[in-house]
Amino acid sequence: MDRIKVEKRLKRKRRFRQIGLFLARLLFIGALFAMLYLVRRFMPGAGEDTSLSGLSVSLGNGEEVTLDVPSWKGEPFYTLNGDRPFFDPEKADFQGQEYSSLDSLGRCGPARALLDERMMTTEEREDITKVRPSGWHQIRYRGIIDSEPPFLYHRCHLIAYSLTGQGANEKNLITGTRYFNVHGMLPFEKEIMDYLRDTDFHVLYRVTPVFEGKDLLCRGVIMEAWSVEDRGRSVCFNAFVYNVQPGIILDYRDGSSREESSSR
Repeated sequence: MDRIKVEKRLKRKRRFRQIGLFLARLLFIGALFAMLYLVRRFMPGAGEDTSLSGLSVSLGNGEEVTLDVPSWKGEPFYTLNGDRPFFDPEKADFQGQEYSSLDSLGRCGPARALLDERMMTTEEREDITKVRPSGWHQIRYRGIIDSEPPFLYHRCHLIAYSLTGQGANEKNLITGTRYFNVHGMLPFEKEIMDYLRDTDFHVLYRVTPVFEGKDLLCRGVIMEAWSVEDRGRSVCFNAFVYNVQPGIILDYRDGSSREESSSR
């Protein structure tokens, strides 16, 4: 009789041990999935780190440059190469306007032009809403974005529409934040517009979107310009414009985003 009781106790212990092991495995798997979720959501690669270190960027026509850009700290752009273009103005063969073909991920490449006042337009822009640039993941952030509706993203022209009249050209449109478009690119574009309107001269101009790895949303753009006839005395700049939005964390891998206050 005692032996039967002992065997029953042993069976109960084995059953409890098996149930315990099963529950432990479930907890481990749950913890693993939770950790993977947190890593994906909050790791620097998910969009929090806006610095670029040792990134090789193709500027087109076989020309490359290695970027070392610090993290965004409140200024919309970072000056490159002493504010002089990477291209050699004496050897630049820019003619008209040229746009790169989209790559295998549907991403834009460098765009360049030899600008003059005759290329500029004052006509109303055609509808561009049918173009969906890489990284397009639109969302509204009321109380953070200072527009109505408060959309995070714009369809940003590499070479401004007013400079060339290129509207719904998918080779000339990237996904960029409102801050990037209005506070980053626009001041440089206006500098060129004002110069061309006041003179009968030309500006060599190149804008290169910068993607890291297989990211669909660009980290920013390199904007280079040089006024030809006065050898850069009126217009001369080279800047990396950050594709960021104050108060918002961007995931450059796919263009998704979240409020900065909810990131921790």
